[in-house]
Amino acid sequence: MLSSDFEVFYYSDRNFRTLSPHSHDYYECYLFIEGDITMEIFSGKDNTERHKMSPGDLMIVPPGTSHHAIMNDPDKTYRRFVFWISKSCCNSLLEESVDYMYLIQKAEAFHKYIYHLAPADFHLVESRFLRLLEEISSDRYGSDAARHLCLCDLILTINRIIYDDEHKRSGGDELSLFQNILSYVESNLEDSLSLEDIAGKFFVSKYYIAHLFKDTLGISLHQYIIKKRLAECRDAIISGESISKTYERFGFRDYSSFFKSFKKEYGMSPKEYQESKGTVLLTSKPQ
Repeated sequence: MLSSDFEVFYYSDRNFRTLSPHSHDYYECYLFIEGDITMEIFSGKDNTERHKMSPGDLMIVPPGTSHHAIMNDPDKTYRRFVFWISKSCCNSLLEESVDYMYLIQKAEAFHKYIYHLAPADFHLVESRFLRLLEEISSDRYGSDAARHLCLCDLILTINRIIYDDEHKRSGGDELSLFQNILSYVESNLEDSLSLEDIAGKFFVSKYYIAHLFKDTLGISLHQYIIKKRLAECRDAIISGESISKTYERFGFRDYSSFFKSFKKEYGMSPKEYQESKGTVLLTSKPQ
């Protein structure tokens, strides 16, 4: 890339020369418009995907993934938009919102590279490409800010279209992964349960898991784990277990953080909760 952040191009070729398989150190987003092209993507040692491109096909390729376009009929015009974005630029966007990274994380976690846009969605994405191209060629006041807004608009539009389309259907892979993570958390509440550890356990990106929990439960994985641990602590102290032993067993590093989390969740301190609920248990016990 010439720019350190991103570049966007519109190409229209005749007699396109088929390039050798290649990879980049940046992410590539490709919108196919016209031509007779087969895209070949190599996602592993023995895993090659070949896809006959149709107008409206969208491709997302992560860094290091080898791919190339094969020209089937060189007499046909080959038209496409190509968008390149650096890892550092993606990391900056990720700090703004994980929502920008949905398709990138699906490409990296599940090797899902190609999607097809319905005509209305295709024209919507095409208009975002054109708007960004126009702003890049402009030197009007506020052009840097406008380029950033157009960049974010393009990326978010693409992610939103695919996300909305996929969530009209049953998300089998995501649902299975989500349920497996819930089961794993439930069985290991006394162990270290960092986002990085769980991502490594299930061989997926930590950002993908973060997005999955936000979409499904509306809270982060960390918040979910805290809620589950607090519930276990609550049940343990009601049954008479030592408060200090309980919070240490379920991964709270100090009493202060446990106290604050418990009071926020249940509206009273652990000691107050133990005394109030213990009284209820004693008074309701059969004589």
